Amino acid sequence: MKRIAILVLDSVGVGALPDAHLYGDEGSNTLGHVAKAVGGLQMPNAKVLGLGNIIPVEGVAPLETPQGAWGKMAQVSKGKDTTTGHWEIAGLNLEAPFPTYADGFPAEILVAFEEKIGRKTLGNYPASGTAIIEELGAEHIKTGFPIVYTSADSVFQIAAHEDIVPLTQLYAWCEMARDLLQGDHAVGRVIARPFTGEVGSLKRTPNRKDYSLPPFKPTILDTLTENSIPVYGVGKISDIFAGRGISASFTAKSNKEVLDGVVELLRVKQESCLIFANLVDFDMIWGHRNDAEGYGRGLEQFDQRLPEVLERLGQDDLLIIVADHGCDPTFPGTDHTREYVPLLVAGPRVEGVDLGTRRSFSDVAKTIAEFFALEYETIGISFLTQVRN
Repeated sequence: MKRIAILVLDSVGVGALPDAHLYGDEGSNTLGHVAKAVGGLQMPNAKVLGLGNIIPVEGVAPLETPQGAWGKMAQVSKGKDTTTGHWEIAGLNLEAPFPTYADGFPAEILVAFEEKIGRKTLGNYPASGTAIIEELGAEHIKTGFPIVYTSADSVFQIAAHEDIVPLTQLYAWCEMARDLLQGDHAVGRVIARPFTGEVGSLKRTPNRKDYSLPPFKPTILDTLTENSIPVYGVGKISDIFAGRGISASFTAKSNKEVLDGVVELLRVKQESCLIFANLVDFDMIWGHRNDAEGYGRGLEQFDQRLPEVLERLGQDDLLIIVADHGCDPTFPGTDHTREYVPLLVAGPRVEGVDLGTRRSFSDVAKTIAEFFALEYETIGISFLTQVRN
């Protein structure tokens, strides 16, 4: 048995990339700024693995001899969205970013979408998801027209009240939008954004669903499944890859549920496999809402559960902790930020070594390929021999 578990701490960046100024993100640092905003983080378990050795993190001091391997990874692909980050982790690098819509979607798209769903839409401009439902929620409830909006990321988001538009209908609309948004308008994701509550206290629910483009080239996930090595997706992983290369998907709508799923999979799956999980709350609940306090509590709650994951690792297993982009809650605006992401590697046979600054997130994919003795072409460079004793 040889297993790898990947935990993607969605949006936990560790400092602006050299090209961050091209995205308006110069000076961003999600982890560092959150730690400072809350007066220091209490993360003793991640500290032991080397978290404080990656960058200065208030409350998480660097250690002389961490038990894990540590480093940070730069992003080669253009963009700073969830799909781009996860695809690069899986070995696929984008030479051109997905399209974005700073002025909203063109009439040709909106008219075609409205014709498909048989009603008008509201919104059609970049906005915070929580703000736009407060702005347009009353009109939506009165008319039943869905709220369409975007952001600095490549997304077509559809918000609707669950009592006005049943989830099955909202999901069907998203599938229609996904079919429509191809070619020049092939956004990275169409996202269902259901909400509930009364006007003045509207609240998004955990029933979001992402509709990504399928990867246009094979990822390491495809290579694994083609070689009869199961890939188990937890949380929104299967959505991000449009189901490609995923053997089985396990629904989880919060960090707690994701970690519950990972711990259970490590308990019951005793064959060689990849467990790939996304902890969505950092991004969805705290990053996009500029909630540094909540973000800090979430990081500490993750740290408290980290031993449960580590205790389930077998002698030859690896745990890889990364992120897909940043979303600095102390930074102006509510969008993702173009940042390095952390890299922590742990397991019974892992050496406490400095992995430095990696050129690409796809180093993870190449490491997975070497771990399972598979051939997979990517620009990534494996760090397996550096971390294994």
